[in-house]
Amino acid sequence: MTESIKLAVIGGSGLYEIPGLQNARELTIDTPFGKTSAPIVSGILEGAPVAFLARHGIGHHITPTEVPYQANIFALKSIGVERIVSVSACGSLIEEFAPGHIVIPDQLYDNTRLRPRSFFGEGLVAHASVADPFCGDLSTQVESAAREAGGVVHKGGAFITIEGPRFSTRAESNTFRAWGMSIIGMTASPEAFLAREAEICYATMAHVTDYDVWHVSEEPVTVEMVIQTLHRNTSLAQEAIRIIAREFTGARNCDCKNALSTALITRKDAIPAETLKKLDLLVHKYLKE
Repeated sequence: MTESIKLAVIGGSGLYEIPGLQNARELTIDTPFGKTSAPIVSGILEGAPVAFLARHGIGHHITPTEVPYQANIFALKSIGVERIVSVSACGSLIEEFAPGHIVIPDQLYDNTRLRPRSFFGEGLVAHASVADPFCGDLSTQVESAAREAGGVVHKGGAFITIEGPRFSTRAESNTFRAWGMSIIGMTASPEAFLAREAEICYATMAHVTDYDVWHVSEEPVTVEMVIQTLHRNTSLAQEAIRIIAREFTGARNCDCKNALSTALITRKDAIPAETLKKLDLLVHKYLKE
């Protein structure tokens, strides 16, 4: 690929395009992990090259479990992406995070069961550190942009990812609250972990759509409820993205760019040639001759 785009946006429920993207063109990228959810749309936003990927596909036809997370992150890495802003819908598990608010989480709990969680395996083992799964520097930028766009923003909180596609039972929702979770969604895992393995900074702008089902004075969450809140927040999310692009700088002052430097454990001579070729994009700088 000759394309080099440092900033990408992955749009979840409700965010399927970025208005104002100039010179837009579609990139269809095949990866060792299959095809992406949709063609990546690249263009110029506020003077910065930006890529956009619709997580659930054109027309929202891919369930949270079926999202090709590995292919999506690998494809973005292949065009030079170094930072990903994820825009996601979420339910709130605490009173103060009200519908319509935005949360920039700093922790992640993976409660999924059916998804590939890593690029590694097949003879190449890596143990990436994800103690802090979201990039602190990028999260601060997202928080600032969301506030400037006019959002009610909360910085910090634990984001639990459930398998879906169904919503939680009341017993599950109350259990997650007892565990200390702040918000709940269906797509942050394994997306954030794969971004770390790809040495890409990753931050989430989570839009609260409902109080899940724990809040007895509120109606249980429905798709209609989610969509109504997302429609109200879409323009805010789009404005925040424009601000991020306008203020985007190339330098990275975090450790995300070297996440694999202490993660690879397999001796190079023990790695199967096919696996080494498959993951060359990720490991070349550490295993080159």
